Amino acid sequence: MKLKKFSYKKVISTNLTAIRLIRVGKSSGFVTSEIQSKGRGQRGNKWISKYGNIFISVFFSINQKISIQNITKKNLNIVKKIIRKYVNKKIEIKRPNDILIEKSKVCGILQETLFKDESKYLIIGVGINLANTPYIPNYPTTYLNKYSKKKINKLRIINDLKLIFEKNIKNYR
Repeated sequence: MKLKKFSYKKVISTNLTAIRLIRVGKSSGFVTSEIQSKGRGQRGNKWISKYGNIFISVFFSINQKISIQNITKKNLNIVKKIIRKYVNKKIEIKRPNDILIEKSKVCGILQETLFKDESKYLIIGVGINLANTPYIPNYPTTYLNKYSKKKINKLRIINDLKLIFEKNIKNYR
């Protein structure tokens, strides 16, 4: 299934933008933004969005019986597979929703569901530290370009993410 791309310079959060798009009648899509003013993380935490990093949200309808817990592992592995294409380091998943390189957070995923018109929608927000890293007390963070011999192309990673989610949507239905 092809996902329509919605690109923005600045949003409050890509997940909130995806939710707004669902509420106005869009059934699926791929949201990107250069920056988020109030990125969101798991359990109400904020995601510190630094310019140059990757902020995307994918949204589409899913089977009503699928629970978020059952798809978290799948989504983490999808994103891990993309990151692995660009860095030759050990990449680990830290439950519930982080991806680590050398024990430092490089990526976080926020998944949400929304019910509208008898349909259940999944919103998968992905933040990847590409060009720089935020400081988070007592939680080491890192960024992808630190582990690459040449600068990683941001648009290439975004397109890789879009393609891999398009290929896997059938597994959520």
